[in-house]
Amino acid sequence: MKPLTRIRSRTAVLAHANIDTDRIIPARFLTTTERTGLGRHAFEDWRYRADGSDDPDFELNRPEARDCRILVAGRNFGCGSSREHAPWALLDFGIQAVLSSEIADIFRSNALKNGLLAVVVSEAEHRWLLDHPGVELSIDVAGSFIELPDGGRFAFELDGFARHCLLQGVDQLGFLQQHAGAITAYEQRAEAA
Repeated sequence: MKPLTRIRSRTAVLAHANIDTDRIIPARFLTTTERTGLGRHAFEDWRYRADGSDDPDFELNRPEARDCRILVAGRNFGCGSSREHAPWALLDFGIQAVLSSEIADIFRSNALKNGLLAVVVSEAEHRWLLDHPGVELSIDVAGSFIELPDGGRFAFELDGFARHCLLQGVDQLGFLQQHAGAITAYEQRAEAA
C-alpha cells in the first residue's frame, strides 16, 4: 500500500442505493488473488453493453467522471457478500475514497484494510455531495475532514488504527511486521519465564 494522507479530486456520483459487492465486482471475476487488473471489471454489468462497448449512459463512463478519485455513492454502499475484491477493483479502477451516508460494515472494514478510504458522512452532507457532482474536494486523512471549495469542512470518524495504517501505507500484516523485533523479544521473555 502507498501512504494515503490527502486526496484532492473532483467527485463522481453514483447515487444508486444498495450497490452491493456483486455489482461492484461480479462474482465471475473472483478467480484471482491478484489485486491488479480488477478495475476493468468494476461495475462490469453497468459499464458495458452486450457487445462489450462502453455504455455512455453509465455515470462513471461519462467524460465528467474521468479521472475522478472520489466516488460519492448512494446509501448502503458495499452491502452483500464479503469480498476483498470489491475494494481491490475500486482501487484498480482509480477510486481512492468512497463517501456515503451509509457504508456496509464489512465492506468498510475491507476497504480500510486495503487502502481505500471509506467515509460515512451525515445525511445532510451526503445530500449536498449528491447535489454537487464533480465538485473539487480535498480529503485530509490525518485531520479526518473533507474540505469543500468554499473552505467549509465535513468532519468524519476514522478508527485510529485504520488512520495510522492509511497514513503509513501499511496493511495489518505490514503493521505486525514493523513490530517483529518487539514481538520476538516478548516471546523470548515469555518462554524464559
